Amino acid sequence: MRKFLIILLFLGSFCFAQKTENDAIKESVEKLFTGMKNADTVVIKSVFADNAILQTITKKEVVKTEKLQDFLSSFSKLSKNDADEKIRFEAIHIDGNLASVFTPYEFYYKGKFSHCGANSFQLVKQNNVWKIQYLIDTRRTNCNK
Repeated sequence: MRKFLIILLFLGSFCFAQKTENDAIKESVEKLFTGMKNADTVVIKSVFADNAILQTITKKEVVKTEKLQDFLSSFSKLSKNDADEKIRFEAIHIDGNLASVFTPYEFYYKGKFSHCGANSFQLVKQNNVWKIQYLIDTRRTNCNK
């Protein structure tokens, strides 16, 4: 009986160590912000699908589209820790190989608050890895901190 309990405890520990789909999705999104903070365009690019779409809703309520290459270029000009976007996972929804993630955020540039808003991500699972296919965000300064 004692051996059975030891084996059961040992096998049970593997169940707790398994990564969930939510964890894998969060990991992909968090990797984007780690890459941004480190001004590492290789890491940033790695989290996006090849034909990703990036958009921002401007203060004038215009939807502006940015090419991934332009987004990467903007971070290539920064130094480590210049850009720090602090996010909070508010919702993650999954259906098969599609995930939707909503993250309110605060953005700091060179240690000073710049703006806030929310990110809406659509991720697709490709070759068993979650990639950002679509990102749209809002940007505002009245954040009611």
